[in-house]
Amino acid sequence: MGRPAKKHDKASVNKSNKMLDNIWIQVKDGVESIYKGESMSSQKYMIMYSCVYNYCTKVQMNAPPVRPQNNKKPTIIGAQVLGFELYTRITNFIENYLDKLQKGAVNLVDEDILVFYTKQWEDYRFSSKVLNGVCSYLNRHWVRRETEEGSTEIYQIYELAMNLWKIHVFKHLEKQVTAAVLQLIERERHGELINTSLVSGVINCYVELGLNSNLSTNNLIYENSFENLFINETEHFYLQESLNLLSTNTISEYMKKVEERLQEETKRVQIYLHPSTHDRLQKACEKILIGKYINEFNCEFIIFLVSWRTTDLTRMYQLLSKIPNGLIDLKIIFENFVLQDGLSILDKCADAAINDPELYTKEILDIYVKHNNLINKSFNNDNGFQSMLDRACIRFINHNAITKSSKTSSKSSELLAKYCDILLKTSSKNPEENELEDALNQGMIIFKYLEDKDVFEKYYCKFLAKRLINHMSASDDAEASMISKLKQTCGFEYTSKLQRMFHDMGISKDLNEKFRNNSASFVKSLEMDFNVQILSSGSWPFKNSYTFALPNQLEKCLQKFTCFYSSQFCGRKLTWMYNLSKGELHTNCFKNKYIMQVSTMQMTIFLLYNSSLSYTIQQLQEETQIDFNLLIQVLQIILKSKVLTTNDEKNLTPSSVIKLFKGYNNKKLKVNLNVPLKTEQKIEVDNTEKHIEEDRKILIQAAIVRVMKTRKILKHQQLLIEVLNQLNTKFNPKVSIIKKCIDILIEKEYLEREEGSKDTYKYLA
Repeated sequence: MGRPAKKHDKASVNKSNKMLDNIWIQVKDGVESIYKGESMSSQKYMIMYSCVYNYCTKVQMNAPPVRPQNNKKPTIIGAQVLGFELYTRITNFIENYLDKLQKGAVNLVDEDILVFYTKQWEDYRFSSKVLNGVCSYLNRHWVRRETEEGSTEIYQIYELAMNLWKIHVFKHLEKQVTAAVLQLIERERHGELINTSLVSGVINCYVELGLNSNLSTNNLIYENSFENLFINETEHFYLQESLNLLSTNTISEYMKKVEERLQEETKRVQIYLHPSTHDRLQKACEKILIGKYINEFNCEFIIFLVSWRTTDLTRMYQLLSKIPNGLIDLKIIFENFVLQDGLSILDKCADAAINDPELYTKEILDIYVKHNNLINKSFNNDNGFQSMLDRACIRFINHNAITKSSKTSSKSSELLAKYCDILLKTSSKNPEENELEDALNQGMIIFKYLEDKDVFEKYYCKFLAKRLINHMSASDDAEASMISKLKQTCGFEYTSKLQRMFHDMGISKDLNEKFRNNSASFVKSLEMDFNVQILSSGSWPFKNSYTFALPNQLEKCLQKFTCFYSSQFCGRKLTWMYNLSKGELHTNCFKNKYIMQVSTMQMTIFLLYNSSLSYTIQQLQEETQIDFNLLIQVLQIILKSKVLTTNDEKNLTPSSVIKLFKGYNNKKLKVNLNVPLKTEQKIEVDNTEKHIEEDRKILIQAAIVRVMKTRKILKHQQLLIEVLNQLNTKFNPKVSIIKKCIDILIEKEYLEREEGSKDTYKYLA
C-alpha cells in the first residue's frame, strides 16, 4: 500500500527564510556598493556570487509558493529551487534606489536634465550589468525555469533593471528629457555647437529600453517617445526655413542649401540618432524642402535647359528624384524642349539639307548627341528621360520643315538611305574602316527613330543594287556589317532581299568564270571583254524599261551566253536589262586615245560611226530602234560632251545631222558619259513610290489575315489596334488604308461581316 503524503514542513520554511536573511545581509551590502559606483574587489564579488549560488542550490521539498501567477496565490509544486524571495528583495532594492534618483531630477531642465539623465543612466546600466553577473546562477536556473513555465513577469536581472528604470525614472522624466534633446538639436540646426554626447546618450537609453521591452512591438519607446516628436519638429523647422530661403534666394542657390541641409541631417543620424530614423527623417525633409516646391522647380527647369546650365540641371534632377513622381513634369518639359530644339535647327537648314543627306544626318545626330550627353551627365542616364528623348526624336525626325516642304513624311528615310549610300560607295572621301563603322552606327541611331522603315529599305535596296552591279562598294565588310545591323533591328525578313543580292553576285562571278573556260576561243575572237551579272527575279529593285537593236558584236555575245546558261540551268529564262548595261569604248579616231565610259545605248550609237562620220537623227533612230524621245535625250548628253556635234543643239529634229567631231580634245583620257537620263530618273522615283504603296497594302492585308486567323471573330476597332501593333515597327499605316484592305479581303472572301453586327468580322478558313 502507498504511504500518505507528508504534511508541509513549517520548520524547513523557517529555516530557508533564516538562511536568506543571513545571505541578504552580505548581498545587500554588495548591491549598495555596486549602485554607488564603488570599486569592488574580486574577492568580494566572488563572496556575493557564492551567496546567491548557495541560496539557489538549496532544494526545498513541498515548498511554499515560489512565483506569482496572475496576481493569485501560486500553487505548491513539489520540490522547488529557491529564488523567488531573493528575486523579490533585489527588485525592492532597485525600486527604492530609482525612486530616490528620480526625485532628484524633478526640477532640472534643458542641458541640466540631460547631463543628469545620461550620467545616471550610464552608471545605472553599468551597475546593472555587474549585478546581472553576480546573479548569473539565479538567471540560469530559477529565472529560466519560471519563464519556460509561462511566467511573463519574471526577467533576468539586467532586463529587470531596465524595466524598473522605465517604470520609476523614464516615465517620470520622459517629457522633460525629450524636450531638452529636441531643443539641443534645434540649436545645432541654427548653427550652434552642442554636446552631441548628451543627445546620443539619451537616444541610446531610449533604444535599449525598447529593445529590452517585453512588448511584441519592438523599440516603440524610441519611436513614440522621441522619433515621432523629432520628425514633427523637423517638418515645422524646415517649413519656416524653406519659406525664408526662397524669399531671399534664387532656385539655384536654394537647391544648394537644400543639399547642405540633407547632408547635415544624414550626418546627424550617423553621429547621435538611431539608424532606423534615417529614412523617415530624409523623407520628411525632402517632403518639405523639395516636394512642397515642385512647381517652382518645374518653372526653373526650362530656364536651365535653355541656358544649358548642366550643374543646376544635375542638382535639380538629384533632388526631385528623391520625391515620388517628382520627375514626371521634368520629363515632359524635357521632351518638348528637345522637340522644339530639333524642329528649330532643322528649320534653319531646311533649304540646304533637303538635297544634302550628309548635312541632314549631321544636324540630326548633333541634336541627338547633345541631348543624350545631357541625359548621361545630368540625369544619371535615367531611362525615363531617355524615353522622352526617343519620343522627341521620333517626332522631329519624321515631321519637320524638310518633310513638309517635300510633302512626304518618308523624306527622312530617303535621306538616311542616301547618306548610307554615300558612306558605302567608293569615293576619294571614304573614311577609314573604324570611322566608317562608327558612321554606320550613328546612322543606325537615326534609323531606329524612322516611322517609315519600309521606305528606307526600298531606297537602301536600290542603292545597294547599284553599288553591287557597278562594283562601287567601298568595303564588303562594311556592307555586311550594315546588313547585320539592319537584321538585328528589324529581323531576317527585312534584310532577306539584301542578302540574296550578295548571293547573286557570288553566283555571277562563278558563272562568268565557267563561261570563259567553256568558250575560250569565242571570247578570244571577240577582241573585247564581256561580263554578265545574273540577278534573281524578285530580289533586285530593277525593271527593264526599254529595248533597242544591239550592235552585232554584242548580239553575238548575248546569244552565246544564253546558250551556255541554258546548258547550266534547265527551265530558267534570261531577260536582258539593257538599261543597266554599260561598257568602255577605246577610241582611235582622235589625236589622243580616250576611253569612253558609256551606257549600252550610247555604245550602240558610237559604234555606228565606225561606218560613217555623220548621220541624221532619223537614220540613227532607224539603225538603233531607240525610241525617238529617248534618243534625243541620249544625244543631248553626247553633244554636250562635244564628242559629236550638230549645227543646232537646242532644236533637234529628225533631219538634224549629227557628226563625229574629230578635233575632240579632253584633259582626261578616261571620259565618263554614262549619265542617268531624266526619263530614267523619273521612272526610278515613280517606281520606288509606287512599289512602297503596293508593298504596304500587301503587308497590311497579310497582317489582317494573321490576326483574324488567330482570333476568328473580332470587332473592327480591336482589329485596327492589333494590325497597327504588328506593323508599327516598319511603318504607321493610315486607318483609311487599313479599311480599304479589309474591304479587299472581304471581296476575296478571306473575311466576312457577321450578321447583325456590321463592325464585327469573321475569318473564313
